Amino acid sequence: MKTLYFIRHAKSSWDFPQLADDERPLTEKGIKRTKKVGTYLENNEILPDLIISSYANRAFHTAQIIAKKIGFPEKNIKIDRSIYSSNIDNIFSIIFGIPNNYNSVMLFGHNPTFTNLANYFIENKIENLPTSGFVSIEFDTENWNEIVNCKIINTTIIFPKEL
Repeated sequence: MKTLYFIRHAKSSWDFPQLADDERPLTEKGIKRTKKVGTYLENNEILPDLIISSYANRAFHTAQIIAKKIGFPEKNIKIDRSIYSSNIDNIFSIIFGIPNNYNSVMLFGHNPTFTNLANYFIENKIENLPTSGFVSIEFDTENWNEIVNCKIINTTIIFPKEL
């Protein structure tokens, strides 16, 4: 079985027009909501084998907050620069390239790609994966490159406002 977790970055600030988009920091509200999601993950004993994050400050900081909360070593977070401007096909390329010895992987990135990724797999489509939104999908396969064609065992979607 393979489990894919993905989280959209936390709410970021637009208060610094001098910063490039990929440098924007998180807001306090974004940090607070991400910590709530982290508590949910911690309480449900969700600890991935691998975390991969966009290099954008807002995504990487979100990944750091979650990693700390669930006990994943922050130094082991992998950065994939292509997540920042990805489309769903690029995300699939990243997933298909994950070594099969990792059974659970958590991705941190951006919309609209993460909403599209969720909707690719889930039956009840969502309009928008909100900031700090969490999706979990369990696949009945031992190979990451088979996830698009295999049975889905379970899905979970968490919106931070629900916590």
